[in-house]
Amino acid sequence: MNKLEEFIKNEGAAFPGKTYVEELLKPVFNDQRDYLFHVMFDIHRAHVIMLAEQGIIEKDEAKVMLEGINKVAGTDVGKLSYEPQFEDLFFMMEAKIGEEIGGELAGKIHIGRSRNDMGVAMYRLVLREHLVNLLGSAYQLSEALLEQAESHTDTIITGYTHTQPAQPTTLGHYFLAIYDVLGRDIQRLWAAYRTVNQSSLGAAALTTTGFPISRERTRVLLGFDRIVENSYDSIGGGDYLLETASALMTSMVNTGRWIQDFLQHVTREFGSFYVADPYVQCSSIMPQKRNPVSIEHSRSIASSAYGDALAAFNMVHNTPFGDIVDTEDDLQPHLYRAFNNANRVWKLMYAVIATLKVNGEHTKEMAKKSSITITELADTLAREYGVPFRKAHSIASFISKETVKEGKELYEWDVEAINAVIQQFVEVSLTEEEWQKIISPEYFIEIRDLPGGPSPKEVKRMIGERKEKLGKDLEEYSETVRILDKKREELVGFRF
Repeated sequence: MNKLEEFIKNEGAAFPGKTYVEELLKPVFNDQRDYLFHVMFDIHRAHVIMLAEQGIIEKDEAKVMLEGINKVAGTDVGKLSYEPQFEDLFFMMEAKIGEEIGGELAGKIHIGRSRNDMGVAMYRLVLREHLVNLLGSAYQLSEALLEQAESHTDTIITGYTHTQPAQPTTLGHYFLAIYDVLGRDIQRLWAAYRTVNQSSLGAAALTTTGFPISRERTRVLLGFDRIVENSYDSIGGGDYLLETASALMTSMVNTGRWIQDFLQHVTREFGSFYVADPYVQCSSIMPQKRNPVSIEHSRSIASSAYGDALAAFNMVHNTPFGDIVDTEDDLQPHLYRAFNNANRVWKLMYAVIATLKVNGEHTKEMAKKSSITITELADTLAREYGVPFRKAHSIASFISKETVKEGKELYEWDVEAINAVIQQFVEVSLTEEEWQKIISPEYFIEIRDLPGGPSPKEVKRMIGERKEKLGKDLEEYSETVRILDKKREELVGFRF
């Protein structure tokens, strides 16, 4: 017997072949078991309740069905494994329900529906759970950022552009910027939630059914906001997956960028941030090391979350508009992993930020260096002395270059020497008071009090508005969670 003949013999002569079982059916079964088990039974419950209320089945039958469904729903999921007589978890559970209530009644549970509309509904319910959980982590992180911003409205730091020291700002201003970006990530996650939280049930295979079912009733029972009205869209539309993946990718890219900043701030050379002991690790050979592993892992995990979400996006690309496996069993786990990792990132960074210590004296000293207040020299010449701004800028640029050439800092110039340089270009003499303001990071920040600026007064105003809005957002979030929990409690406890 040659290799091919031996392979064919081992594979078997009928579906499913051994390779198909090992490489597809078993892994798919495990994913369904781990992610979809509980929502499958919620859909069973809702469908049976609706069938009885519509008079399609007798209420006595529905009562027995629900008892069987609830009993099988109590199965120890961890003990379930693939069995070759069942194609997947759905058919295994249908058989187990049949063992409890009889095959005829178990078969009636599937009246007026298809694996298609049921499958999409399961995916939507699981994604809804993930979105709600991730939003909770996002709000928790938001609170930590806002608290740190409020604690550091007067903590002066160096602001960077192109990775180079640019202008003085405050740590409160910086943290508030991160908070606002995260706020937009939250808005995108809510938008995905609203798209996801729609019911496909009643679409059946794709054209609805001849039975007089109520799509609205199953929607209400499962806590969906609305139905996907067009039945073909219910089955064929995959944009709920794309919007979810897009929100995940955007949030992880945004998060990864400021995590990268944090890794710079915690270096000994920067020395701006001090990560609490529970979130650093000592080297196995270099005892002086405080490795910021919590932040490093967060950066890596954020990239992993992005990668899984992107994989889901790619799997939908150029697929037919309809029921296809590409958007189902093979794709969903990528999104679940992306959610799990995004949650890990935001929980880790919440712990880091909530316990973060800042070396404010050091950041203030750093903000006096690298001539980062020299923009104010050009502004003063233009604002107070009428020097054309481009000429004022060229004067400031010349002084900056001379400062570097002489190996000193801007504040080490005295006003007489500065005036001597300025007068090579224009007939202007700065006063000592003006020069002290020009070299002062505090003054630089204080006068930048336009809307959104770093002035402590303006930052405090922004924080106040955001705290008020966050309070309302948290109430809305808590109410959403409460309603969903109540809906599920009512569904699981429903009795005729």
